Amino acid sequence: MEWTPGDRKPLGAADPPGRGSRAGGAGRPPGPVWEPGYREWAPPPELAGSVACLWTRIAPPGGEAGHTLVLPDACCDLIWQSGQGTFVAGPDTGPWPSALPAGTVLMAVRLRPGAGGPALGLPLSALLEQRVDAADLGTGFGAQLARLLVPTLTPAAALRLLAGAVSDLVQEGPADPLVTEVARLLGRPRARAGDVAARLGVGERQLLRRCRAAAGYGPATLRRVLRFRRFVTRIDAGPGGPDLARLAADTGYADQAHLTRECVRLAGLPPTALAVQRRSAA
Repeated sequence: MEWTPGDRKPLGAADPPGRGSRAGGAGRPPGPVWEPGYREWAPPPELAGSVACLWTRIAPPGGEAGHTLVLPDACCDLIWQSGQGTFVAGPDTGPWPSALPAGTVLMAVRLRPGAGGPALGLPLSALLEQRVDAADLGTGFGAQLARLLVPTLTPAAALRLLAGAVSDLVQEGPADPLVTEVARLLGRPRARAGDVAARLGVGERQLLRRCRAAAGYGPATLRRVLRFRRFVTRIDAGPGGPDLARLAADTGYADQAHLTRECVRLAGLPPTALAVQRRSAA
């Protein structure tokens, strides 16, 4: 199965795994994937319902470790790291500082909201705020992945094996359609978590249970994270200093003060400082 290179902007240009972060052989990506930096590729259409992207992060050789701030994005990632092996980055509700030794290579697959739990075969809430070695997942797939994707592989071999394994995984355990629809609805600026259950014709307790199992947390938290990602996308795309009052209104916050509180909770920085940090890291 071929992974097609794409030119779309990363979900977070500076985001490392886990968040900027997871049998049908995948083709080798083109040469530029092996250059230092962070890049994404679109999944094949048949996997797009579960897989957001395949991504790589390569730390420059020599010098000090590269430090990056991983931000919540409502996804989970299966990641191979050179010299370490394979691990899963669960969904986050706060910033995750990350440092990579010089020359480290990461190869990963990012699973969409609602896809992580079904693909991994366990409640994703068990991996909330965690980075867990594949061998420690307690599943047959985790043990198989740990044996298959050993730390000493070449990056090309790791990418091919990881893409193929995840391809099989998401076809056997596709995303929960209810939670996928919840994420779509909550991705709108004016969406309210309390309205989703009634609109979809399910009880609030059932919706909470299925969201926690498939996405790692309930619809209220999912809404907060998706709203924050809208803001992050806007500051990444916009030139110059952000108009915070306008961005707050456009991305679904009550006002600028609300945006500031949420940004500090989810990123550990106020909005202006986050925008400066991301532009300097891009």
